Amino acid sequence: MPRLFGTDGVRGVANRDLTAELALALSSAAARQLSSRSPARRRVAVVGRDPRASGEMLEAAVIAGLTSEGVDALRVGVLPTPAIAYLTGAYDADFGVMISASHNPMPDNGIKIFGPGGHKLDDATEDRIEDLVASGPGERPVGAGIGRVVDAEDALERYLRHVGKAATSSLAGLTVVVDCANGAASTAAARAYRSAGATVHAINAEPDGLNINEGCGSTHLDVLQAAVQRFGADLGLAHDGDADRCLAVDETGQVIDGDAIMVVLALAMQEADELASNTLVATVMSNLGLHLAMREAGITVRTTGVGDRYVLEEMRAGEYTLGGEQSGHIVLPAYGTTGDGIVTGLRLMSRMALTKATLSRLAAPMRTLPQVLINVEVTDKATVAEAPSVQSAVAQAEAELGDTGRILLRPSGTEQLVRVMVEAADEDTARQLAVRVAESVSAQR
Repeated sequence: MPRLFGTDGVRGVANRDLTAELALALSSAAARQLSSRSPARRRVAVVGRDPRASGEMLEAAVIAGLTSEGVDALRVGVLPTPAIAYLTGAYDADFGVMISASHNPMPDNGIKIFGPGGHKLDDATEDRIEDLVASGPGERPVGAGIGRVVDAEDALERYLRHVGKAATSSLAGLTVVVDCANGAASTAAARAYRSAGATVHAINAEPDGLNINEGCGSTHLDVLQAAVQRFGADLGLAHDGDADRCLAVDETGQVIDGDAIMVVLALAMQEADELASNTLVATVMSNLGLHLAMREAGITVRTTGVGDRYVLEEMRAGEYTLGGEQSGHIVLPAYGTTGDGIVTGLRLMSRMALTKATLSRLAAPMRTLPQVLINVEVTDKATVAEAPSVQSAVAQAEAELGDTGRILLRPSGTEQLVRVMVEAADEDTARQLAVRVAESVSAQR
């Protein structure tokens, strides 16, 4: 049986890869693995979803799996993924389940599971859940032992009070356009930013179950760029379908990606003596420009594999206070156990309000180097990088780059692909070296 869990939960085309039967089996297994067996209290799991149409079907299946194991389902409805993580702890639940495929297109869906306190699961726990899915259910409770379903009417208000703490300055005087991707942020984001004092223009905030991520949100920033110019706003913020990401657009319409956001926040936290060990955690895909900006500021950068779960693991191990990804997953443990796009937006605007500076000025220390990424299809992604001819091509490219760029070979987490990424002082050099290394990889097929 192939592994169910990817780098961010179980994901696939809803009703084909991710079926109601699988959702039921998965939530049933999670209930057996994660819920306490104390007879002194009812076992509880928080269940939330994004607004895509298949979420209704999968929510019903997840709740059936939970209640069949004697776990009460605390249904919170359509809320961002980080809200489910927060509410798992706030409600003192045994675990939480979020039904979302994040930035993926509407036909996809996914199931993310948070352990006690709202933390993402480690590989070993996911493996045990998969084993329980494969083994099938055991003896199930009957009568009063069957779980119940309760709607948490105060879930959104609780979450908004929580994220409101991230606004460390009044945002009065700032005008922001927020692209909600017709997703889980469609209600919460505008309310959070308005509560902090900002003037808010919300776009793509009318989900109908079918339009999530469709030509909008953090993967289609041209819509937001145009809106910032149209409204004469100070900035724009773009969330993805489940609102754990945040990318920005400055007042001139230029994109401020996750790397640039991390630079802004790292410098702010260093100034406020909030940057633990004077360290930022980022993945290997962060641009070299981030490393150069942090080096100039005397800030250490610790790198991890791609995926916010690996950023989180490194941050927890070192008790660091800021980390994230170029894609806009920004992790601030003071405000949550996982990336939260709304928290990121509030912190970014708070920095603007405190300094009275434009976003373009705050992001100026981040000078992005041209980056070229080529995906190469291979038959065995695990061994290609060890081939002598590939290692020779990489070594030659690194010698040509010196300290003015870098090269990275990374196997895909979900496909038989090797990703060749090159950064250099100019795009022509980056492309030439990327093509040369990609050809050496392709020759191994």
